[in-house]
Amino acid sequence: MTKSARIHDPALRNEFIRYTSLSIIGILGVSCYILADTWFIAASLGTTGLAALNLAIPVYSFLCGIGMMLGMGGSTQYTLAGARDQTGKKDRIWTDTVILGLVLSIPFVLFGAFGPDTAATWLGADAQTLADTATYLRWLMLFAPAFMLNYILQAFMRNDGSPHLATWAQLAGSFLNIVLDWFFIFPCNMGMFGAIFATALSPVTGVLVMLPHFRSQRNTLHFTGGRPGFHVMMQDVSLGFPSFVTQVSAGIVMIVLNTIFLTLAGNTGVAAYGVIANVACVTTAVFNGVAQGMQPLTSAACAAHDRKRERLCLHYAIVTTLVFSALVCLVTWLRPGPIAAVFNSEHDPMLQAIAVQGLELYFLSTPFAGICIVLSTWFASVHDPKPGQLMSIARGFVLVIPLAYGMAALFSTAGAWLAVPVAEALTAFGGWLLYRRHCQKTPAGSL
Repeated sequence: MTKSARIHDPALRNEFIRYTSLSIIGILGVSCYILADTWFIAASLGTTGLAALNLAIPVYSFLCGIGMMLGMGGSTQYTLAGARDQTGKKDRIWTDTVILGLVLSIPFVLFGAFGPDTAATWLGADAQTLADTATYLRWLMLFAPAFMLNYILQAFMRNDGSPHLATWAQLAGSFLNIVLDWFFIFPCNMGMFGAIFATALSPVTGVLVMLPHFRSQRNTLHFTGGRPGFHVMMQDVSLGFPSFVTQVSAGIVMIVLNTIFLTLAGNTGVAAYGVIANVACVTTAVFNGVAQGMQPLTSAACAAHDRKRERLCLHYAIVTTLVFSALVCLVTWLRPGPIAAVFNSEHDPMLQAIAVQGLELYFLSTPFAGICIVLSTWFASVHDPKPGQLMSIARGFVLVIPLAYGMAALFSTAGAWLAVPVAEALTAFGGWLLYRRHCQKTPAGSL
């Protein structure tokens, strides 16, 4: 950044730390319950259960993606309207975002009720994994409204002066999930149904924890009547699109790599990839936490036309992601064996070897992924969503899919693991160029 944007601002730095730390803690709680699911399923159902879970998880990415898209897009509009004292517009934005979330959850509910076996087959389940995959998908999709509403509420809480409550809601849901995971899977012997039922109750708990906000004096979230605003809903999608693609691309990458590993190493390969994917959930959660914590501050700066503050927020966010990325790379390079062994309850040597290779290669993507997630969210929060949309499409679809198939054909499993780092690195470089272009259009410094 330029000298003007690098000027130290202790007040902004402290605000950034408060918002991002709360956001990271809350999202890490969600990731911990995904890891808990993975560990409990691996311990009770072995390699087959782990493979079934990994085949089903992409649908969770779609649910999260839609919820985060609406939460990010709606709350960004909400903050900008509040800065302009447009109370009526704030109410319209809040109401329409909730309505859109409930409407978009309906197809998932219908599929969960009537087509989980079909969905499981589409995702690659075979005779060995079909029953467990379909069970997980059925209950995951039936609870789609709760998952989406939970993400929407959390985003609006952060922008309505209650970031602490949003964090407590995430932590409460995550803690309950971990406890119920253990209880349903081991004492109750409920298998895969126990795992997903515990997970499905987590967003319900989160929503219940956040409800008292609506009775508090600081609440400015009010439902309004009248026809839903099509423009508001489209802005939800436009501004939140990078968050959507970040999550959905993770699901698409999982589907693609599941297909590749099924071809190269069968269900054991999918289970090994499941280890990597679930550890990667933690790193992605931290980056999303940084991005979501940054967003209210950046949107407020944008509403005040404070370009220096906008870019200083980005500077803090990128430094945070790079420091965390360095720690992740060190751990996955130095201790890949013990990490893989945690999820290898059957001590399968093939699973262990593939997972260790994945830990060593896949997480080279970490610094680039962090930059991409933060930068694409920053573009949306300063009301310039198109560059973030381009980045998200590039890293989620255009680059990673052909790279995965091409590199796997050339270098087998090593090529499959390296496709994601290459795609993220290319996107990060493109994002830097887009940022420079943005700075030239709105001068206040550049990278």
